Amino acid sequence: MRSPILFALVLSATPAFAQNKASTRGVDSPRQATPAPESLTRVSGPTATARLRAQLAVLRFSGASASLPSVEAFSVGNRVIPAGAAVESPVGVVDGSLDVFGTINGTVIVIDGNLRLHPGAQITGDALAVRGRVINQGGSVTGEARSLSTLAVDGGEKKARPPHTTMWALKLTLGWFAVLVLIGVGVMIFAEVNLDGVVMVLERGIGRAFLAGVLGQVAALPALILVCVALAVTIIGILLIPFAIVAFIIAFAGLVTLGFLAVARLSGVPAVRGSDLTPRGVSLRAMFIGLSGYLGIWLIAAVFTGNPVIAGGLRVIALLVTWVAATAGLGATLLSRAGTTRPGQGSKARPAGDDMSWQTPTPVSGVAASRRK
Repeated sequence: MRSPILFALVLSATPAFAQNKASTRGVDSPRQATPAPESLTRVSGPTATARLRAQLAVLRFSGASASLPSVEAFSVGNRVIPAGAAVESPVGVVDGSLDVFGTINGTVIVIDGNLRLHPGAQITGDALAVRGRVINQGGSVTGEARSLSTLAVDGGEKKARPPHTTMWALKLTLGWFAVLVLIGVGVMIFAEVNLDGVVMVLERGIGRAFLAGVLGQVAALPALILVCVALAVTIIGILLIPFAIVAFIIAFAGLVTLGFLAVARLSGVPAVRGSDLTPRGVSLRAMFIGLSGYLGIWLIAAVFTGNPVIAGGLRVIALLVTWVAATAGLGATLLSRAGTTRPGQGSKARPAGDDMSWQTPTPVSGVAASRRK
């Protein structure tokens, strides 16, 4: 009775018996489950190859590993490196998991699968799992073990940024409208006289103001360069160049905003004629109506965000209308010196005189006065 029991104990201690016992539990032996390298399923097809090349390019660019396997070194599906086996090159697996029982001298990368290191497994390079996990159950990794949840490239093409929704476009447009209304109210409170001066220039000639605005836009960059060159003459001026650039940009943006508000107010005047409001109330309502008209085009374009063709065309129209209005307003602001001068101011017209105004009066009757030089 003892000999069969003793024989069973000795047999259970052998590696072969342990492997057979593991296979009976549903875990295949590494040697039996691993096909020969020649029989591995390789990546084939232009789409799959291009996708894999793009993914490897992104990994190299991001510095995920110093040495990645080539496309030819990848196999498709699950793969097992058996115990006692040594692979002398990088290993890559796509659309499957990799179980390592032996040794891999190089970097290991698994895409769309898990990398499992069993007891006794050894990887002398980096261990990387993309859209999977690196599961170390007792092995060793000489390099870095990393798990990436996603890549910036999928299918060989760069992932497009999620398209803006209609609600996002509506919020953006309404936000700009609210900002301009707040600025307009502030201008009406603190700089109404300047706004009136710009409006008066626009009333005298929008075409002239538009031409001046175009010239102002063209001359803005040379003027900024000239200011920087003038400051660079001295050491203190060099230190002031960054502040001068910021101040120039803020001043230019302020002139454009003041001019655009003046154009909006002038555009909304026909809608408030005959109202019983105060002059300031009429100006404020006219500006509000004008801003609503200009930003209304952007609002319509935002409604059609789901249709790229219609939304694109409406945005082009809105951009063109806004640019014309802002350019005319900028020109009027420049001509009026930010609304500080009025048309005709500084050049008062001389009253018309009679034909004898060139003569000087004389107390002697009948004697002509001397001519003026």
